[in-house]
Amino acid sequence: MIVVLVETDDQGVTVVSREALTFARELAARSDDGVDAVLVGAPDQDLPAPVLAHLGEHGVARVHRVSEPRLTSYAAAAWAAALVDVVRSTSASVLLAAGTQRGNEVLAHVAVRLSVAMAANAVTVEGVDPLVVSRQVVGGSALEQMQLGDAVAVFSVAGHACDPVPAEQPTEPEVSTSTPTLTDADLVARVVRTGEPAIDESAALTSARVVVGAGRGAGSADGFKDLLQLTELLGGALGVSRVVTSLGWRPHHEQVGQTGSRIAPDLYIPCGISGAIQHWAGCQSAKTILAINNDPDAPMVTRAHYAVIGDLHEIVPAINEQLQRRIG
Repeated sequence: MIVVLVETDDQGVTVVSREALTFARELAARSDDGVDAVLVGAPDQDLPAPVLAHLGEHGVARVHRVSEPRLTSYAAAAWAAALVDVVRSTSASVLLAAGTQRGNEVLAHVAVRLSVAMAANAVTVEGVDPLVVSRQVVGGSALEQMQLGDAVAVFSVAGHACDPVPAEQPTEPEVSTSTPTLTDADLVARVVRTGEPAIDESAALTSARVVVGAGRGAGSADGFKDLLQLTELLGGALGVSRVVTSLGWRPHHEQVGQTGSRIAPDLYIPCGISGAIQHWAGCQSAKTILAINNDPDAPMVTRAHYAVIGDLHEIVPAINEQLQRRIG
């Protein structure tokens, strides 16, 4: 049995958790296993319809709702205790989650409780017995193979390691509810207060199908006019390198990279970005990369699918002119 820790939002199951379910389903096909989902939280009303719909679309056989009044707020150790109960009751051979901050933290606690290894940010799986995963390391600039030969293989799935593809045969998941055994120690570290920002300024960047990138090559805080115009013409979002935010040219919520947002657009156009490891960690999941740079040997140019060599302040205005003609 393969068990997946699922995270939810107002729209249902989060995109990264649906990616994890797709990953789990592909793994299950090799070993003729089923896929179960786990939802952790406080007792409440019926399971939200969008959540149940997403789980059915992704072929989940059973949904384990682990509920307890003290789980109203997130507590990593308490969530881990709940997951351990599910793993043992189902005799699961694999436990995975999306490679979010929460997913990685909870699975690390689970691995300690089960005395097994845990692999973070897996992108592929080879073999079944033993399970061998390739996972992102060094900010995603390299892959490491890790063998998971314990009784339970515990790992998280890197964001955008696969597309969230619905199952060929949707299911009507069976839902069961259980109460975990928690101790006071499980709740020592917990979320005591949350607050919503006035606006999620990074949402447009992480969900955009087209992202125009800007680096040191922009030249100054005043060098973004043409880049912003290109972004508008393409109906996309602007993303920048760390040096741009460090210099104060653009706000931090536009930063792409290891310490910024991770993006996976259909098209990424990095302009004047050298392509340091930290930035590559945030954009490597882009389906197509078109680099504009005056250095033909820049890492971003060598990694891109296509490249235009030259000054972005000459190339971008020319592109904008052509786009405006086509748009009319």
